[in-house]
Amino acid sequence: MPGPFVPGLHLSGAFYREVVAPLVEPFPHAAALLGWGSDVLGFDSERSTDHGWGPRLQVFVADADVDAVQARVDSGLPEAFRDLPVRFGWDGITPRHWVAVQPLGTWLTGHLGLDPRPGMTTRDWLTVPQQLLLGVVRGAVYADPAGELAAVRSTLRWYPRDVWLWVLAAQWQRIAQEEAFVGRAGEAGDELGSRLLAARQVRELMCLVFLLQREYRPYQKWFGSAFARLPAAAALRPVLERALTTADP
Repeated sequence: MPGPFVPGLHLSGAFYREVVAPLVEPFPHAAALLGWGSDVLGFDSERSTDHGWGPRLQVFVADADVDAVQARVDSGLPEAFRDLPVRFGWDGITPRHWVAVQPLGTWLTGHLGLDPRPGMTTRDWLTVPQQLLLGVVRGAVYADPAGELAAVRSTLRWYPRDVWLWVLAAQWQRIAQEEAFVGRAGEAGDELGSRLLAARQVRELMCLVFLLQREYRPYQKWFGSAFARLPAAAALRPVLERALTTADP
């Protein structure tokens, strides 16, 4: 990779300021890097550069401005930015640029399955996966003159209290369902089964800690890394690790 590694959030911020903003600034817009990707969560590294990584962002404009802004972006982007290709692909995805131009509501609906701005129902809160909510409240905002992105991110920052309490209760129930099985499998001489059950319990307890700390959990690739950043992790990680490695059911 050319030059020292720069985290994607910083790379895309510079890409917006130096390249994309001059192309689109005649039009009212917001800009951000949200949604999918290790870079959005701040977990990208040099390893990330081998798949789906590079200068990219979303530009949010009014419906009437989409075609004009998209044309300026398509024709004005350079071939490279800081020695990195602006048009790239991976795993069978055809190389292209990754500056997505669309109305904010269109992006939110495509990412979450709904536009939360009119309000989130209890069913909405319970059916949108935490990883997708995380993709909105994390990432970086590079321009938001009307404050629309800030308002959406504030709305989705965490569950309403009643929903949060319900999800907490459901998580405790998941733990209770298998709590006794670890020792019972060990008594039966099933060491492999006991360790598997212990690992399941550790994961459910980690999920509980995310909820107690009011943080959405990411998908499995970054689950442990995100857990390590929680304030409670310093005290809890040694305990959970012992549960995974002990020879005593």
